[in-house]
Amino acid sequence: MEELIRNKIAEWTQPPYDEDTIREISELSSRGDEKELTERFYRNLEFGTGGLRGIIGAGTNRMNIYTVGAATQGLANYISSRGLSSRGVVIAFDSRIKSDVFSRKTAEVMAAHGIKVYIFDDVTPVPLCSFAVRELNATAGVVITASHNPPEYNGYKVYWDDGAQVVSPQDTEIISEVNKIDSIDKIKSMPYNDGIARGIITVIGDDIRNSYIRNLEKYALREKKTSPVKIVYSPLHGTGYRIVPKVLSHFGFTDISIVKAQEQPDGTFPTVKSPNPEERAAMTMSLELAREVQADIVLATDPDSDRMGVAFKNDDG
Repeated sequence: MEELIRNKIAEWTQPPYDEDTIREISELSSRGDEKELTERFYRNLEFGTGGLRGIIGAGTNRMNIYTVGAATQGLANYISSRGLSSRGVVIAFDSRIKSDVFSRKTAEVMAAHGIKVYIFDDVTPVPLCSFAVRELNATAGVVITASHNPPEYNGYKVYWDDGAQVVSPQDTEIISEVNKIDSIDKIKSMPYNDGIARGIITVIGDDIRNSYIRNLEKYALREKKTSPVKIVYSPLHGTGYRIVPKVLSHFGFTDISIVKAQEQPDGTFPTVKSPNPEERAAMTMSLELAREVQADIVLATDPDSDRMGVAFKNDDG
């Protein structure tokens, strides 16, 4: 094992790292698991054009509050240096393991820099975060998600003021700022509850969801009237569990059967091998329910609800 890696391991097994992190790395060290330790520390988790994505766990090459904190510190520096702090940042998170923890850490770092934070009160689809960025005239948005990856992964996606993921020149400029954060000592943070009390962190929810639905009316291709179409829907344990049925009902699609075993958010995705609705295997339960209730169409969304799988009944049934 290289000396640089040994030094990083030693650093992560003492304060200011938290007790759980210290315990996790110490246990790997005591087992002599050099392969796993090397994988965790041989590099820093790379912040690319799409943000961060990696396996959850302690280490420089893992998704944890320190790598998330470093990414947020770099983004906060970028926003502050351009005088955009007052417009704020929208933060959303999906149903994955520790998504709520990482979203709070993101809020705490932003707040410590005087950047207004709007954070959703529940797991939230990417399109709704994108909408909120524009609706609130925010500078940027962050979504804690690893999309449809396996449950051991999580990620960090950055969006700009147009609601789309960052592109040139912002992407390379943000990456440059993130790469400057080479120590957790450079990460500024404010306790979450202090941010709430000071009004710099605002929790958002139904007002934005309802505004989103009202705005959808501008793009509807049919009048709002009751439809006889029978729909089966599965959120695949993800963020669509509230908003998708609400939107369908709002536009007159009231005959909706939800796959109960997949209805509630659950970052372990216990009923599917991969929560990707583009794969037929992920639609198995939905198709079974569709046959049972004789549905006309099946819809399933991935964990962050930015992609959808569709099945429909052929003429032969």
